[in-house]
Amino acid sequence: MPDDLLVARNPEPDSSLPFLVRVPLGPDGIVLKTRETWPGATKVYCHRAESWPADAEVIERHEVRSCSRRGPAIDLVLARSRMNRSQLVLTRARGREMIFWQSPSTTKQARPRVAVPTARASGQVLEIVVDTGEKYPWSFGHQQASTTRRRLSAGDYAVCGPDGEVLAAVERKSVADLGNSLLSGRLTYALAELAGLPRAAVVVEDRYSRLFALENARGAAAAEALAEAQARFPSVPVVFCETRPLAQEWAYRWLGACLAELSGAAATAGLESTFAPGGVVPEPEATPAQIRAWASAQGIQVSPRGRIPAAVRAAHDARLS
Repeated sequence: MPDDLLVARNPEPDSSLPFLVRVPLGPDGIVLKTRETWPGATKVYCHRAESWPADAEVIERHEVRSCSRRGPAIDLVLARSRMNRSQLVLTRARGREMIFWQSPSTTKQARPRVAVPTARASGQVLEIVVDTGEKYPWSFGHQQASTTRRRLSAGDYAVCGPDGEVLAAVERKSVADLGNSLLSGRLTYALAELAGLPRAAVVVEDRYSRLFALENARGAAAAEALAEAQARFPSVPVVFCETRPLAQEWAYRWLGACLAELSGAAATAGLESTFAPGGVVPEPEATPAQIRAWASAQGIQVSPRGRIPAAVRAAHDARLS
């Protein structure tokens, strides 16, 4: 189970970052100096701290539902109903490390566009491997990418790592081919192979509604088979992209994002060990109800109301020493 997220006052009097945050990442946690106790409408700048003080003045303590790292980003989810999701992002600017703490409200939402953009996928020119079995392959002429052809064990288009290993692959389907492969069972085997890759997806060059207008198959049966396949292989999404150009654009963007994500994860494999350890999380102070329950179990008489005697509280606090 994750430890708590702790916020304490920064003991450095001259620091412009008045708070310390202990993030429960890794075996010992990591410590950051921050300007705010939680990101609001703007991103919060953070800086590495040397250590978590043994006598830290904890001002906030929040139960953590999950804390995980994906490359240079740390996703943090608290066990509360509001303002519970945030992300720490490590980046570099002007040759030095910068850490920003952001929430969903600070993330800019992209507006939908009709025209296909020409910008690079994740800031890079992709080298896309095209399976030799593709008869009429995408050329990616509108995108900033080059293509090479070789036999792929799974998928039709892929990006590879420095050693030539496939990092992410896309299986391309027309809606008719999707329906036929679903009902014949061929897609199940293809999805099993794709699921063995670090990242994989299926992209369909049509709308989902076209699945119900197949000439040689019942739409309900095809939709049911698709739902069963997605439930069985949740790591391989099936995406409907309306047209061939949009399917090509989606595959280009998705392959670029996968390459950036997996490359970032490989480059920051030991990220947790580069931060100052967060030390041992102090036990939260026991409530009167907990102390009364303990005293009752020990045969100690305590009034059900009012203040708890100092001797009983001291005995409770010393039970683990």
